[in-house]
Amino acid sequence: MTSKAGPSPLRDRRFRWYFASRAIDLLGNMMGGIALSFAVLTVSDSPEALGAVLAAHSIPMVLLLLVGGVLADRFGRTLVIQLSNVTAGTTALVIAILVITGNAQVWELIALEAVNGVAAAAGQPALAGLVPQLAPEGSLQQANALNGLLRNITLVFGPAIGGALVVGVGPGWAIAIDAGTYFVAAALLLPIKLPPPPARGAGDSIVRDLRTGWTFFRTTSWLWIIVLAFGVLNALSSGGFSTLGPPLAKSTEIGVDGWALIVSAGALGLVCTSLVLLRLPLRRPLLLGMLGCAVYSIQMIALGTTTELAVLMAAAFVAGAGIEIFGLGWDLAMQEHVPPDMLSRVYSYDMLGSFVAIPAGQLLFGPLGGSFGLQRMILLAGIAYAAVSLLTLLSGSVRGMTRAPVRSTTSAPAS
Repeated sequence: MTSKAGPSPLRDRRFRWYFASRAIDLLGNMMGGIALSFAVLTVSDSPEALGAVLAAHSIPMVLLLLVGGVLADRFGRTLVIQLSNVTAGTTALVIAILVITGNAQVWELIALEAVNGVAAAAGQPALAGLVPQLAPEGSLQQANALNGLLRNITLVFGPAIGGALVVGVGPGWAIAIDAGTYFVAAALLLPIKLPPPPARGAGDSIVRDLRTGWTFFRTTSWLWIIVLAFGVLNALSSGGFSTLGPPLAKSTEIGVDGWALIVSAGALGLVCTSLVLLRLPLRRPLLLGMLGCAVYSIQMIALGTTTELAVLMAAAFVAGAGIEIFGLGWDLAMQEHVPPDMLSRVYSYDMLGSFVAIPAGQLLFGPLGGSFGLQRMILLAGIAYAAVSLLTLLSGSVRGMTRAPVRSTTSAPAS
C-alpha cells in the first residue's frame, strides 16, 4: 500500500447523482428488511410463513442473476437499475397497502416478494457494473471505498431506523416509506447520461451472451478460483457465525445484548476500514483481499474458544476490517481486469457461485451444532475459513495480480 490518494469521485457530477441514489436505495433496503419481517408477523405468527416470504425473494433472485447480468450489458446499466427500482417500489407499495388495510394474506406477500426478487436479480449485476463507468480516471478505488463506506454506515443505522418506524408508525407505513425510497433512487439516476451499449448483431441472443460470459469466467483462473472459494466461505460464515452464533450467545453469558455488541463491533470495523481505504491504495488487490478473508476467520475462531465479550468484540472489529479489504480488492480486480462490455454478466456469475451455497450452510450447521456442540462447530468453521482463504494464494494468478493501468471508462468529464 501507499498513502498517495487519487482524485475524489464526488467532484464528478454524474457520480454525485449516483451516490445520492445509492444512499437512498441502501437506506431503504436496510429499513425495508426489518419492516417486512414484522409485517409478515402481523399477518401470521408462524416462523414458517416468514421463512417462505423471505425465500420467495431470494430464490428467483439467485436463479435469474445470470439473465440480469445479460440485460444490464445489453440495455444499459442505469436503465436496468431504474426499472428494477420502479418494480421493487411498486411491489413494496402494494404490500404496504395490503398491510395497512388489514387485507394482507401470506400467499399475496409471497407472490409480491417473488416479483421483487426478479427485480433484484436484474438490478444487482447492473449496480456492480456501473461504478467503473462513472468513476473519473484514477479514482476507481476511491469510488469503491466510498460505496463501501456508504453501505457500512447504512448497515449500522438502517435497521435501527427501520425498527423505530415499525414501532412508531407500524410495519405497513414503514414499508410504504421504503417503497418511496425506490422511486426516489430511480429518479436520481435520470440526470446521468452514458454512452449506449455496443450495438448487437442479428445473431446475438441472450444465450450467446451467457455463453460468452461463461467462457471468460471459466478461462480466467483468478476469477473462478475466488468464486469457487467463496462458495465454501459463504457457507462456512453463514452456518458457523450467523446460524450458530446467536443460539450460542443466548445460551451463555454473552447474551442477546452481547451478541448485538459483537455485530456492532464488526460493523464499526467495516466503517473504519472504508475510511482508511479512501487514502491507502491496494496495489495487490487479491493478495491483500484473501489475507483479509483469513483475518475474518478470527471472529469465528474467537467465538469457538471463548465467551469473553471484550475479546469477541475486538475479534469482530478486526474481522470487519479484513472482509472490507477483500470487498474493495475484489471490486478492483473485477472492474480493472474484466472487459467493460461484459462486466455485469461476469458479476452475475460471481454472485451466483458465491451465493448458491449459503442455504446449505444455514441448513447443515444447525444439526451439526446440536450433535457436536455449538462452539466446536464454530471453531471448525473458523479454521476451515482461514485454510480455504490461504489456499487460494497458491494460485499465481491470485497472488500476483496487480492493479491495471488506468483506463478511461467515462465518455467525458462531468463536473
